[in-house]
Amino acid sequence: MANKIINFLKFLLFLVLLIAVWNYKLVLYGVQQLNGQLKIVCKSVPVAEVINDPDVKPETKEKLVLIEEIRRFAMDSLGLTNSDNYTTFYDQKEKPLMWVVTGCKPYSLEAKKWKFPFVGEVSYKGFFKEHRAKKEELLVKQQGYETDIYSPSAWSTLGYFTDPILSNILKRGSGRIAELIIHELTHATIYLESSVDFNENFATFIGELGALKFLEFKYGIESQEVIKYQNFLEDEELYSSYMMVSSKKLDSLYKSFTPSYSVKAKATLKYKLIAEIMLGIDKLNLHSPQRYRHDFKKSPLPNNTDFMAFLRYRKEQEKFKIVFEDIYHSNLKAFIADIVVKSKNEETLPF
Repeated sequence: MANKIINFLKFLLFLVLLIAVWNYKLVLYGVQQLNGQLKIVCKSVPVAEVINDPDVKPETKEKLVLIEEIRRFAMDSLGLTNSDNYTTFYDQKEKPLMWVVTGCKPYSLEAKKWKFPFVGEVSYKGFFKEHRAKKEELLVKQQGYETDIYSPSAWSTLGYFTDPILSNILKRGSGRIAELIIHELTHATIYLESSVDFNENFATFIGELGALKFLEFKYGIESQEVIKYQNFLEDEELYSSYMMVSSKKLDSLYKSFTPSYSVKAKATLKYKLIAEIMLGIDKLNLHSPQRYRHDFKKSPLPNNTDFMAFLRYRKEQEKFKIVFEDIYHSNLKAFIADIVVKSKNEETLPF
């Protein structure tokens, strides 16, 4: 309780600084976000209570016990920050809780940026009310950007609050649950201001590798849980390589446009290339092709926000892998610890 009070006071200080430095619109946004987050925090219940509740399904209890094991592994074996995150549970009743708006230039892989105190510039903006997200999306479109709205499975409050387990997380398999929890705990351990691509790519790298190590620790290297998750990681690596090449092709196309190109000509060439990229996914030798395949009958072609989302989470993975293996000799705990120290001391990172 004392920690919650301290964190709440920190957030009040944050709001005071907003009032002093920023305009009322940003203050209003901060208040709305605080209100939305507090509602979730206040309605969350300790995991122990859920586990001891005779009316809760056994499979739910099993997943909650699993998450506690993941937490302990992340802190003890990976060295992530010891906190009370994911010790409480929030039942979201199968409904989304947050809507995130992103934007990107129509003929450039340049993301729309929002600037906030403490976290700096970020390429997304979250809302706890869908209508507010749609209003923001309209404003971004009026500024000349393509847009997208999505609902995240989880998010980190970066230590301001105790992040709860959201009920929809429990729909995932053990590997994907471990990946998500470790990803978000990584954000709570290290988060660099105005460095969204680094933050998300680093959390993705640690989340996936940490999840694999947890599964090996809990179930054994040759277990079905490990094999299933390894297949998923192989798919992600193959798909990532393809999308990296595809993003470069798209970027090259945009850079080839001159003032003589009409809007119609640019749109046609863009549409054709993106369609070819989506069709090319079917040629990849994936374990689970249906996860990545684009349904042309049910879904419109992705726009630049989709490619930017991919780059935001995955473009630095190969670079991290090389540094992790060559400099840190595949010691994940040492890798995390050194990067955290370097970031706190504002030293140059080895990437």
